[in-house]
Amino acid sequence: MASETDPHLKLPLDGIRILDLSRALAGPYATALLSDLGAEVVKTESIKGGDSSRAWPPFENDHSLYFDSANRGKQSIAVDFYTQPGRELLWKLAMSADVVVENFRPGVLATMGLDPDELRAAKPEIIIASVSGFGATGPLSTAPGLDQVAQGMSGLMSVTGADADHMYRVGVPIVDMVSGINTALAIAAALVGRARTGEGMEVSTSLLETGLALGAFQSQNYLSNGEVPVPLGNTHPVLTPYGVFATADIPIIIAVGNEKQWQQLCVLLGAPELAQRPEYATGKLRHGNEAVLKTEIERLLARRVASEWLPVLRAAAIPAGPIYNYEQAFADEQVKSLGMVETVLRADGTELPLVRGPISVNRQAPRIRKAPPSLGEDTMAVLAGLNLTQEQIAGLVEANIVKAAPRVSVEAAP
Repeated sequence: MASETDPHLKLPLDGIRILDLSRALAGPYATALLSDLGAEVVKTESIKGGDSSRAWPPFENDHSLYFDSANRGKQSIAVDFYTQPGRELLWKLAMSADVVVENFRPGVLATMGLDPDELRAAKPEIIIASVSGFGATGPLSTAPGLDQVAQGMSGLMSVTGADADHMYRVGVPIVDMVSGINTALAIAAALVGRARTGEGMEVSTSLLETGLALGAFQSQNYLSNGEVPVPLGNTHPVLTPYGVFATADIPIIIAVGNEKQWQQLCVLLGAPELAQRPEYATGKLRHGNEAVLKTEIERLLARRVASEWLPVLRAAAIPAGPIYNYEQAFADEQVKSLGMVETVLRADGTELPLVRGPISVNRQAPRIRKAPPSLGEDTMAVLAGLNLTQEQIAGLVEANIVKAAPRVSVEAAP
């Protein structure tokens, strides 16, 4: 159940209109976040199947849950991008928008009749946001790129896994999602800039740039010290003790971030003398003796089960927590109290539980305003908003320039 939200809550992007030409995950994740914050997002898809992720598992009946997870709060219009009337319609949609978002390869937008220079000449205040695989310059600028390719090329996979012989991708498309967050941040910044100067701008990122930026201190260690990091499993690469520790029943995560927490941990474990031992006197020394220290801590933790340790650790302000699967995560009382799951109705009347956006405004979590749309679900409404006549709209539908999804009565739905 979602938390209660004031229906009159003023969201920061109310009144902002976004033409969303993106597909898959990075761009759609960005525009979902912007929709959470009040923007009107018109997801404009190819009439020939729409967003590619509509065909990606997992499925609930005919609904792609991959698509649903990143397209809350949006309208959908289906257009034949590569006909002259379709291009003219795309231009009208762009001219009605504050922001255009796309994640085609560099140059593709221009082939669709939406050359960025022409758009900004016609509407100087427009903001154009782009996400690509490898960036706008360089030998791979026009090459296709997906999340795991960027995880591999950026070094991210090289520090994820059990050891140097077992490197893994992150279990979710983290580069896609953070690229979406970066894009949403860039758009928000561009909107602030436009409010100050009246001028729009182009903002962009790429999966490769995002992956490299995610290296944080790992990449900085290489740049400054020439050290090439390797995977360390569930052990933190620089802080000790910090990671997964066995208890009498199940493992838990304990994250000691400073000397006070280290000393307090030793007291809770019933071994205050650990903090006085020379080999554990500083964070650097503890890290150098990580394997032996882990063994000592787990020997002490083995005296109690995880459910007994966690409240004691938290009461002492030592960060600690369980390792949940998703069933356990959504059953947790803290997760429930955040109201992160909201059930919405699709156009066909089926219910869909969705994770809401993670940002609150004035201490309130904005509601999901609309279920992820079926392909062309809002075509007629969007066209009417462009001040097209009924005859013009009927002509576009009849000529198969646009597709309007049939409306299903919710009351009649099974």
